[in-house]
Amino acid sequence: MATSENHLSKLLSSSVLIVVGVIVASVGRLIERIIVAHWFSPQLYGEMTIALAIMTIGATVSLVGLNDGIPRFVSRYDDDRDVRGVWLFGLGFSLAVSVLVSLVLYLNIDRITAALFETSAATDLLRLFILTIPITTGLTVGVSALRGMENTRYKLYTKDFLYPCLRILLLVALVAGGLDLASIGYAYLVATLCTVVVVYFLSNRLVRLVGPVRTHTRELLTYSAPLIVTMVLSILLTRMDTIMLAQFRTSNEVGVYNAAYPLANSLLMVISSFGYLYLPLTSRLDADGERDEVTSIYRITTKWIYVLTFPAFLVFTVFPDDTLSIFFGSGYTGGGIALAILSIGFFTSAAAGRNRTTLAALGHTKAILGVDILTLALNFVANLLLIPTYGIVGAAVASSGAYVVRNIALNLVLWSKCDITPFASSTNRTYVTLPFVLFPVALGASHWLTLTLVTLPVFLVCTGLLGLVAVVLAGGLQPEDGALIEFVEGALGIEMPTIERYVP
Repeated sequence: MATSENHLSKLLSSSVLIVVGVIVASVGRLIERIIVAHWFSPQLYGEMTIALAIMTIGATVSLVGLNDGIPRFVSRYDDDRDVRGVWLFGLGFSLAVSVLVSLVLYLNIDRITAALFETSAATDLLRLFILTIPITTGLTVGVSALRGMENTRYKLYTKDFLYPCLRILLLVALVAGGLDLASIGYAYLVATLCTVVVVYFLSNRLVRLVGPVRTHTRELLTYSAPLIVTMVLSILLTRMDTIMLAQFRTSNEVGVYNAAYPLANSLLMVISSFGYLYLPLTSRLDADGERDEVTSIYRITTKWIYVLTFPAFLVFTVFPDDTLSIFFGSGYTGGGIALAILSIGFFTSAAAGRNRTTLAALGHTKAILGVDILTLALNFVANLLLIPTYGIVGAAVASSGAYVVRNIALNLVLWSKCDITPFASSTNRTYVTLPFVLFPVALGASHWLTLTLVTLPVFLVCTGLLGLVAVVLAGGLQPEDGALIEFVEGALGIEMPTIERYVP
């Protein structure tokens, strides 16, 4: 137990920094979208999200799975020659692919815009996004190397703070200066380039980029090869609905849908905060033969991800129209049903925990590939059947259903191959207690309460505290939670004996 608490304490220490970074980065992306949504029409906002989806898919293809491969192998080596070799080979290989991907997209830009866009302004934006793909690839590889070296602060300073803040500042300046939709593309291009420079400057302080190397090419590519497809499938899963809405419906509907989607996606903030060190830590534990420690860490992080995510899930499903009105304005409340449906799908990722990352850390990348192929196929068929008739509601049903199937399948694979599940007596009590206690409260409040920018945070805090009390009283704590309580006590400078006595 002591060993589990030590590993958990390290993960928590990282997660506090990372959750701050995740919040800043997520809020930054949301602010960016709110600026665009308020400054431009829903149609142009929709076209921005289509162009952004194309850039994201291109950047994901360019990484060829190395954004998971690099941190896994870097975490296993102590010699700078090995770390440098893995890092630089990954950088060179992915940059070469990114140039090829960008060239293919650039040469076919007229065909793409004719098929997916309704306005000429989107062409210039897409061109700038395509030019940004190689720079984005370089940035992701740099952050992946930092992740493998288990350095949280540099990632926080650059990817989470500098990058979104630069984008927002540039976007506001360019839009206020009278530039059209292309201002978004220029903001991304310049902000990404500046962040890349800072990432590699800081990284060089950890491991000098110039020096002897041992590349481990075969091992890196053997591990990463299945992830080439799985990463593409994963990003297609998140962007396919936007692309297919653009194909079958209007850009205006794409805009309304992409007001609901990022809000639902914000349910992954907590699980992301546990993810930065989770892969290298579990990979190292597995290499040392400590599989029981992996199981323990997976279970306890899953439980607390579920607890911390539940209040936001409650808001998005019970008050979807209020939430959209607060963030995007009344013109986007037509996406309320879509927000509620999407939230169900994204919340299953919180309830299932870091299943995919655990499988990747333990080397089961082919199993991940199989699940992702199945999920994407189901999502494509569902989108094809539902979007033409039901529009954004159909897209939400397809995407949400795909996430539910994906998480069930990944957890079944994790159980069958590794004998790891999120289930334990304390976790099961938590899973049952929160919806049983909080949903009746929220549904009752919805008859007389309208959420606003002032009442929303109050509601989140109150339901969060009520849920925590319910979990404690229901016996949802376990011995390993002592490390979490000690960590919170140290951070706040207070003692919580009332809670401590409920820890077994």
